[in-house]
Amino acid sequence: MHIHLIAIGGTGMAPLACLLQAEGHRVTGSDGPLYPPMSTLLERAGIVPREGFSPTHLEPVPDLVVVGNAVPRQNPEAVAAEAMGLPRLSMPEAMARFFLADRQPLVVAGTHGKTTTSALAAWVWTACGRSPGYLVGGVPLGLPGSFARGAGPRFVIEGDEYNAAYFDRGPKFLHYRPETVIFTSLELDHTDLYPDLAALRAAVAALLALVPVSGRILACADDPEVRALLEEPRAAVTTYGLAPGAQVTLDGPPRAEAGGQRLRIADPEAGTVELLLPLWGRHNAANALAVWAAARADGIPPREVARALAGFQGVRRRQELVGEAAGVAVLDDFAHHPTAVRCTLAGLRERFPGRRLWVLYEPRSLSAGRAFQLAAYREAFLQADRIVLAPIFHRGRLTPEERLDLPALASELTAAGRPTRACDSLDEVLELVAAQAGAGDVVVAMSSGSFGQMPGRLLARLAEREEARL
Repeated sequence: MHIHLIAIGGTGMAPLACLLQAEGHRVTGSDGPLYPPMSTLLERAGIVPREGFSPTHLEPVPDLVVVGNAVPRQNPEAVAAEAMGLPRLSMPEAMARFFLADRQPLVVAGTHGKTTTSALAAWVWTACGRSPGYLVGGVPLGLPGSFARGAGPRFVIEGDEYNAAYFDRGPKFLHYRPETVIFTSLELDHTDLYPDLAALRAAVAALLALVPVSGRILACADDPEVRALLEEPRAAVTTYGLAPGAQVTLDGPPRAEAGGQRLRIADPEAGTVELLLPLWGRHNAANALAVWAAARADGIPPREVARALAGFQGVRRRQELVGEAAGVAVLDDFAHHPTAVRCTLAGLRERFPGRRLWVLYEPRSLSAGRAFQLAAYREAFLQADRIVLAPIFHRGRLTPEERLDLPALASELTAAGRPTRACDSLDEVLELVAAQAGAGDVVVAMSSGSFGQMPGRLLARLAEREEARL
């Protein structure tokens, strides 16, 4: 088939394009200016997107159009495709049609930890020789890429709760034909789509209801919202987590070490299995337990699972150490919800004990910039020593009443003994940290977007500062 993708550069659309091309389809697409890693992904596959959106990009006429969820109804190509009566699918519909129908999808859902848990599962099944298919919403280190067709029965896919397309406002994960679901957490997010927690609960409940009687739900017992949704599903439920009563848990708390955290997994069948997980933070210990439980349910021997978990190399932009200059370690992280910020900073405290910890934070998503988050942010940022707040990215889309008051947050944190600056621009953030960060400090940049390439720019400025002093 000739398949055309509108907004081909999305984090789900670009891997889908590459998968379709590898299946033998002729793939074309269009988007705005693209940047790595998605531009690199498409380039390696030999796919050259057309820049901008125009009805002429539908010539020759494709057999099928796939529409990304960032595409508005009035997009010129979307309008032309409708007028021409062309068959169209959303990205998740296309995934289901071309890659999930003959597989056993393992869908990783929840407010937090989806990308890391999906990448960890893809890595474990691959390292254990099970040849899974997978589609991860990030860049797993150690795997050939963020996607693979695979030859085994399993297909690991990140279960995004965001909407599928302008013509399909339901969550993406309802298209993924789940045979197994890992359910990590539930907390209000994406408030542009879910007005309250009840709406988000209903969406996840619909996903769990899709799991067949022969399937399985692996649920984090640490989260009361997760536990509350476990009464309805038809499928068997296995709980995991660090809380008392979980079926798959740890024999003793995680112990932080230089190379990660030492886990003693209490497996109901294999007994206690010890391993060093090369990730920090209790949230990542829980993510590893989820993957352990899923792999063991698939019959993968405990020794193989333990060896694979210990060899995991992480995910780009998840506590990723970008580099060090002038004695300052600079990390890049995707955290954009107060809970994720708090957990990540706690993990960095374990990883870099005794070092001064800076956090540079950009409220990038619509939810991240909302006023109701202020108290949760205050609690989360108390984990750091210095906080620098960038401007709200979607400031113009929020009313003054809806908008997070960054100066007020900065004032409260400073009064609590955590010096904080609310900056008016990304350049101000850069200049402040480049001038004040000292040898031994750890700086983490947090944003769900590009943050103006802050980690790389900061490293360059720190290196210039170091050279100037020599």
